[in-house]
This record gives sequence, structure tokens and C-alpha cells, in this order.
Amino acid sequence: MLKRKIEKTLLDWKNNKDKKPLVIKGCRQCGKTSSVLKFANENYKSVIYINFIEHPEYKLLFADSLDVNEITKKMSSLHNFKFSDNSHDTILIFDEIQYCGNARTSLKFFKIDGRYDVIATGSLLGVRGVGEEVVSIPVGFETNINMYPMDFEEFLWANGINDAVISDLKKKFENAEKIDEATHKKFKQILLSYIIVGGMPSAVDKYIKTNKYDEVLTIQKDIISDYRDDVIKYAKNTDKIKILECFDSITAQLSKENKKFQYSVVKKGRKARDYDGCIEWLINAGIVVKCNNLNTLELPFDGNADKDCFKIYMQDIGLLIAMFEKGTQFDILSNNLYTYKGAIYENLAADILSKMERKLYYYRKDSGLEIDFAIRYKNECTPIEIKSNNEMAKSMRTVLKNENIYHIKNGIKFGDYNIGKDGKLLTAPLYAMFFLSE
Repeated sequence: MLKRKIEKTLLDWKNNKDKKPLVIKGCRQCGKTSSVLKFANENYKSVIYINFIEHPEYKLLFADSLDVNEITKKMSSLHNFKFSDNSHDTILIFDEIQYCGNARTSLKFFKIDGRYDVIATGSLLGVRGVGEEVVSIPVGFETNINMYPMDFEEFLWANGINDAVISDLKKKFENAEKIDEATHKKFKQILLSYIIVGGMPSAVDKYIKTNKYDEVLTIQKDIISDYRDDVIKYAKNTDKIKILECFDSITAQLSKENKKFQYSVVKKGRKARDYDGCIEWLINAGIVVKCNNLNTLELPFDGNADKDCFKIYMQDIGLLIAMFEKGTQFDILSNNLYTYKGAIYENLAADILSKMERKLYYYRKDSGLEIDFAIRYKNECTPIEIKSNNEMAKSMRTVLKNENIYHIKNGIKFGDYNIGKDGKLLTAPLYAMFFLSE
């Protein structure tokens, strides 16, 4: 069973005496159900698992009264669910809760009742309700968290890298100390595997068990196909084709020198108004992440962001690679990519940063000066440059040399380097990006 960070979150939630029902939202197949069931079976005597897709008849449990006694009585008598004598040893799991609006509403009454621990999971595609379901969100009576595909640190765990090794590397990053060559080489190789495999648990599990990228690719292609099917199933009829057009344009958008998302690349002659809401649909589904351009390199970022000027990246780097033709995986491992290599590493950065729940921002001026990402790090605006090779970061140098204009004190350049410091500029290997957790 793959180790996930959400395991600690779930345990902390269980130990909170004043906990509310927990709603876990995330994209399809990111591991919500398996993680919750693992946690429940390890920490409770009685696990009541209800999946509203597999068993739509379970919706009848919530059809009439939302009184907790009535609901649990139906569960026991009609469906033979076994409750522990001590109610606090029982957990109820409502999986795919977006298919039962009344079950979502019932979370308020489970909180007021207080006898049972309750976890609900739902796809971002429809956590507010599917089809004709009308969902009354019990505001103030539930705790919401987001779950993502596996991040790079979780991928390291899956590959047998322990916390002591990771902690030692983090200290070296923070102190700008060089990493020994053997460790450096090993982590570079693991990062290449992560670029290809990504973080979808089924893909990671297949890779760990077989070490065969072609079998991983088959799983990734199936996930992408499922995403496309979801557009047809969930999106409004007027938006289905347009959303798919936006999705299919992602690889072409990233191949441009200026990776700003352009609707004319989606379809010649089209404007933003032609695709109103389509990008937001893909974002809300957890398929892509948005990176807004900043008007100035200053905090707070949201106040400086241009909402109409943005880049789009795939949420999961492995799924991006799977969108290319077969053989791209070999090109990555063989270092045979040239024109597209920079875009892949930018998407890698977007993957790592967004899975930390960081909003993404970049900075570009008409003069051509461009900073790949800007983040709040150690409570400062910190520009980040992503390089696929040892090339100079001209824009970064310009920003750091002109502190009177940009007010930037330090910058970080990630690329094919070991760790080093050159004045205000920290250079670091690409695999060290996940240390930017502050």
C-alpha cells in the first residue's frame, strides 16, 4: 500500500475531540477511497462503507428523514451494516457523495448528534451535486480538504527513500551545501522516473511493481480517456466540445516560446468569449492548474495578478507526458528532447508547487523579461527560474541586479546543477523543488 501524506491528516482529524464530518475532494483516481479505507480499517472496529455509484439504492437511506437515529436504523435493518457497541469506534464513509445530495446535507445532523465519525469523499467533477441532485452544503458543520495525486516526496517514499535521507537533503538545500555526487545522481534518476510516471496512484503502483513504463503508459492513457468521458458526462451540452478543444490544445500551448494560453491556438480565429468557463471547468475537475501573470513582482500576489493573462499546466506531470506520442518516455530517459524540454520541466515545477497547495504565478513583460514562477518563500517574493540545462537565467539576473526597481532580495534557479550560491542567486537541482514548503 502506497504511503500518503493524507494519512497523518486523517489521524489528526480523528484525535480532534471537536471534529466535524470530513469532506475530501480531489480529481478522479487520486487515491481518496483507498486512503480513507486504509485509515478506517486501521483505526476503527466498525467501518460502514457506502458507495453511491456502486449502490445507488443507498440513496434511499436518506430519502425521508435525515434524523441520525432513523438513518442508522435503516442501515442496520435494511442493509445489515454492523455498528460497534461503542459509537466512537464506528466510522461512516460516504463515497462519491456528490451522487446523493441528502447525504451531504445529513453531515450537519451527524455533527450535531456527535456519536459517529463521518468521512465523505467526492470527485471535484461533481462534489456539489451531479445531474439533477440539489445539494444543500452544511456550511459550518463540515471540514473540507483537497487531495491530489501523489507528489514527488510521496513518490520518493514509494521508491524506498526514507525520511532521514530527505531531511538531510533539505538541510543541505537550506544551507546551500553541495550534495554528494552519488546521492545527486540517484535523485536525478528518480526525478526522471517521476516525470514519466507522475503521481496517479495506479500508475505509481504499476511502476513500483513492474518497473515497466509501457504498462504505466497504458494506465495513464486510460485515465486520460476517463477524463474525456467525464467531460461528455458532466459538462453542459453547449460546452462539451469546447472543453475538449481546450484540453487537447495543452501540449501545443506549452510548445510555444511564450506559453501564455491563447484561444487562437485552441482554434483559429477564436476569442476568450468563445470559451467562457471552459478552462475553469478543467481547473475545477482537478485536471489542469492555472498560472496567472503578475503585473508587478510584489506581495500579495493575488492583488497583482492579471486574471486574463495566464498559462495552463497539467496537474500531473505523468499525464502530460502520456498525452504525447509513444516514445516520449524513452526520449526523456535518453535526454533526446530539445525544443520541448523546457516546457516539460516547467510543468514539472507546476506539478510540484501546486501539490503543495500553492497558487501559481509568473511574471512577463512586453520587453521579453520573464520569470517562470514567483512564490512566497520565507515571507518574501522569490522569483523561480526553471532551466532544462546549464543556460544563463538572464531575466533572473536582471531582476536581482535592479533591486531598486523590483525589490527582490533573493532568487532560486533550478536546473541540472548541484546546490550552490552565487550572491543573491541560489542554484539547485530540479529534484529539490519540493523543499520550497515554507
